Amino acid sequence: MSFHPPMDYAPAKFHKSARHLPEDGREFVYTPENQARFDENVKRYPPDQRKSAILFALYLAQGQDGYLTAAAMRYVASQIGCSAAEVEDVVSYYTMFFTRPVGTYVLNVCRTLSCALRGAERVSREIADTLGIKPGETDASGTFTLVEVECLGACDRAPLVMVNDDWHECLKPEDVRRFLDELRARGPAVLTGCHLDKEKA
Repeated sequence: MSFHPPMDYAPAKFHKSARHLPEDGREFVYTPENQARFDENVKRYPPDQRKSAILFALYLAQGQDGYLTAAAMRYVASQIGCSAAEVEDVVSYYTMFFTRPVGTYVLNVCRTLSCALRGAERVSREIADTLGIKPGETDASGTFTLVEVECLGACDRAPLVMVNDDWHECLKPEDVRRFLDELRARGPAVLTGCHLDKEKA
């Protein structure tokens, strides 16, 4: 007699993790300007700690092509002196790196507690419904990609949406449609940015 429920150990019942390989892409090299920026940045680290420049190196590569291919990851690995697998580990860990094309504007909606209490879930739903997409997808025009992320560190300005590398604070669900229209028409000029930057000015 056992208090444990019977278990079906058929192989098909168990979760099988799948590694999704990024597309190989065309041969990748930094532009001369990005190579110069990388060379300057990597001087900040001792030669035996060159790998510390990996995030900067990946940002340069992603900024150049919009997303990271396997070829770009191999190139970054050759630049910092590690394996391509180590670079892929970093890329797969951080939500700000993309391995497929994304929209002109990546809308990162914070869904952690403070933002959730102020309506972030409804903000995300309004964005999805307005654009006809789900989180993780890009709209048909290639303008917007919706991503749900964890805390962005501006809990007092919730709900927060990070748009590419800039912020839009206190976005109410009822203002989402107008916000998207204005962002489409006027670009980053519509973003509030971080209120702390304005206070320092």
